[in-house]
Amino acid sequence: MTDRNIRLLLAYDGTDFSGWQRQESRRTVQGTIESALEKLHKHPVRLTGSGRTDAGVHAAGQIAHFYTDIRNIPPDRFVPALNGLLPQDVRVLHAQESRYDFHARFDAKSRTYRYRFICGRHGLPQELRYGLQLRRYPRQSLLNSYARLFRGELDCSVFAVPGDPSKSRSRYLFGAFFFIQGDALIFEITANAFLWKMVRSVAGTLLHYEEKGLPPEEFKEILASGDRRRAGPTVPPQGLSLWKVTYYER
Repeated sequence: MTDRNIRLLLAYDGTDFSGWQRQESRRTVQGTIESALEKLHKHPVRLTGSGRTDAGVHAAGQIAHFYTDIRNIPPDRFVPALNGLLPQDVRVLHAQESRYDFHARFDAKSRTYRYRFICGRHGLPQELRYGLQLRRYPRQSLLNSYARLFRGELDCSVFAVPGDPSKSRSRYLFGAFFFIQGDALIFEITANAFLWKMVRSVAGTLLHYEEKGLPPEEFKEILASGDRRRAGPTVPPQGLSLWKVTYYER
């Protein structure tokens, strides 16, 4: 009989992981879940994610899939079965059977990331694992005037960090904006895909020019320049979470 394709919704605290992708002798999200799958199946099982998150980056909505030869349990029972074998900093939130050719990475329509800023106060120690502390209150209206430019097909070269292996630096942006959640400032951005460390570079660049008070029309010129030297600092990973992945359903 044909193996079943199981789609997982995953969340993890990236603090103590060396990113998503399996690495020899390093603790990774993919490697940790594959170890649990191997214990369950009694043989190695390959897990494919929607994308790679870097060391220290979290996820609330990562999607992954694997093929299973276990046929005597319904898909939703993989949730407690895997969570019973996984450490507390990675959780399976949902499991379902997908069509055999579903691919978590290649079928994705968009990825949404959020970056959390703690503004104008001292963050609690546990908060600082999941956000970046700012000693000021940024001007949300000015930030959003920049963020509105992130829509449509864009050359994102200005945000390409050294070592980025991407052959093309063009990405389709569905939108970006800043909003207040509780007493935190959240930056959300959605695209078909992102360059390596791009979201952190975008967030740092927007804050850099907001602090300088740069007019939106001048920021638009910087965005179009493709000049990495004009980008602001890249913010650290702990405030970043992969929030949601959407798919073209067939």
